[in-house]
Amino acid sequence: MADLRNNFVGIKSPNPFWLASAPPTDKAYNVERAFKAGWGGVVWKTLGEEGPPVVNVNGPRYGAIWGADRRLLGLNNIELITDRDLQTNLREMKQVKMNWPDRALIASIMVPCEEQAWKAILPLVEETGADGIELNFGCPHGMSERGMGSAVGQVPEYIEMVVRWCKQYTRMPVITKLTPNITDVRRPARAAKAGGTDAVSLINTINSIVSVDLDNFAPNPTVGGKGSHGGYCGPAVKPIALNMVAEIARDPETYGLPISGIGGITTWRDAAEFLVLGAGNVQVCTAAMTYGFKIVQEMISGLSDWMDEKGHKALDDITGRAVPNVTDWQYLNLNYIAKAKIDQDACIKCGRCYIACEDTSHQAITNFVDGVRHFEVMDEECVGCNLCVSVCPVENCITMEQLPAGSLDKRTGKVVDPNYANWTTHPNNPMARQAAE
Repeated sequence: MADLRNNFVGIKSPNPFWLASAPPTDKAYNVERAFKAGWGGVVWKTLGEEGPPVVNVNGPRYGAIWGADRRLLGLNNIELITDRDLQTNLREMKQVKMNWPDRALIASIMVPCEEQAWKAILPLVEETGADGIELNFGCPHGMSERGMGSAVGQVPEYIEMVVRWCKQYTRMPVITKLTPNITDVRRPARAAKAGGTDAVSLINTINSIVSVDLDNFAPNPTVGGKGSHGGYCGPAVKPIALNMVAEIARDPETYGLPISGIGGITTWRDAAEFLVLGAGNVQVCTAAMTYGFKIVQEMISGLSDWMDEKGHKALDDITGRAVPNVTDWQYLNLNYIAKAKIDQDACIKCGRCYIACEDTSHQAITNFVDGVRHFEVMDEECVGCNLCVSVCPVENCITMEQLPAGSLDKRTGKVVDPNYANWTTHPNNPMARQAAE
C-alpha cells in the first residue's frame, strides 16, 4: 500500500490533505470533527490582532455558480477572517494540538503591515504549539480595503518585508499564501523566497462578482439591497490554480521552493494533478463545505489506489513529475499531427460534434452520408483542434490519433516530418527570420 505520510517543510502529517484556512477551520469543534474524519492537517481560520475582532455581515455570505445538475461549480465568499476573540482561538488551538499531536496545525495570520503587529502576535501563536504559520496575503475582499490580505500580496516588496519580520521573530516554519489577483504570480513568489519563506501556498480566492439579482439589481449575495465583490473558489478555479502552481514550480528563480497547492480540489485526481505539478501537499475548502469532512476518505483511498496501480510507493515518487513536461507554447512540436476519430459503435448521433465543428471550427465533420445521418471526421479538413472530443457527451467516443511519421497529412498534402520543430525556428516567425539574417 502506498505511503501517504507527508513531510512538508518539516511539518509532518499522516497524509497530504489539509483543510484550508476558511469557515471549516474556525473553531475547535470543526477541527476535531475534521481530524476524526481523517484530514492530515488544518490551517486554522485566519487570526487577527488582539483587541476587538472583525465584524462579519449577518446576512448571506455566499453566492454560487451551479452546473446543469445543480452541482456546485464555484462559490463566492464575502466572509472575512475570524470574528472570534484572539485568545479564544489560541486556547482552542493549543487544546486541539494536544489532542491530536500527529496532525498538522497551522495558524493563518493577518495583521496590519507593521513590524510591531507581527512581532506581537507571533509569540502568542507559537505558545499554542502550532506547527507553522501561514501569512494570509491573498484575501481579496474586506480586509484588502484595510491594507491587508491581497493589498500586501500584490506588492512584492511588502511580501518580502513581512516574511523577513516573521522569520526574525518566530521559530515556526513560514508559509506565504499568495493571491491570484495579480499579473504574474512568479513575482510575489520570488519576493517571498527572497524574504526567507519556507514555502508558499496558492491560490487564494479570485476577486469576483458571482452573479446579479435581476429583480433587485444588486450583486449576489445581496445584503440589505447591496452586494460586494468577494472571493471565488471551488472546482471552477482549478485550472487557474494549476497553472500558477506550475509557473512557480518551473521558474528558475523559485525552483525547489515548497508549494502547498490550493484551488478547486474535489477528488483524489485533482489532488494528484497538483502534486505532480510540484505541490508538496494540498489544501481543500469548498469540497468539504459541499460534501462534508468525510470526503477526505475518498481522496485518501483514491490517491492510494492510483499510486499502487502505477507502482508509486511514496509521495516523493510523484511530486513534481509533470513539471519537466510543462513548457511555453513556442516550444511545442509543430510537426506533431493528430486527427479526430469517431467510434461509430459508441456514437449516439446527437450531432453535437458536427454543429460545434461546422459553426465554430473547421467544417471537418459530416452530418449526412448518402442520405443517412452519419458523423465522420474528414481528415482533409481536420486540424486536430480537439473541440469535438471536448463537447461529445460520450466518453471515449471521439479520440485523437497521432499520424505516424512518414504518413500523408491529407489537409496539407505534406508527409509528416519525424523531426522536432517549434515556433522559434519556424520560417513564419519574424524573430527567427531576423536571427537568420
